[in-house]
Amino acid sequence: MMKLEKKQVKIVSVIIALVFIGSVVALALTQTGGIASAAPSGSVGVVDMEQVMMQHPDRQSAEEQLKATMEEVERNFKEKEPGLATDQEKQDFYLKSQQIIADRGNELSEQLYKKVEEATKQVADAKGLSIVVAKSAVVYGGNDITQDVISRLTKK
Repeated sequence: MMKLEKKQVKIVSVIIALVFIGSVVALALTQTGGIASAAPSGSVGVVDMEQVMMQHPDRQSAEEQLKATMEEVERNFKEKEPGLATDQEKQDFYLKSQQIIADRGNELSEQLYKKVEEATKQVADAKGLSIVVAKSAVVYGGNDITQDVISRLTKK
């Protein structure tokens, strides 16, 4: 058997370590799809949902509908309050009234959000974006499509 000197053992050990590390990196790249398949920065869109919702063309109408619901519930409460015998009955009726308002608000918000979601999808498809995230969740980068989404909503 061949006798190796200390210096030669170190060199062989370093070479083996580099081959091992290279193999691990190559395996990792093949399992994750490699560096080339990572999403380019242009394929991620960002949208400022607060700005879109504030400029939504149906927002004013939704607010008016919610206000009308609130007024109706208030009228109903004032009409029925004298007929309620105990404070507990009044509190229960008040809580039910508040739940009606909350449910209507959620329903109207959901309708607006669905329209925003559809407009966002259309803009993303047109721009070839594979991912769109809320702008508030992004520290850096991304293709801001907020104005495009607003434009899509207002032209319908």
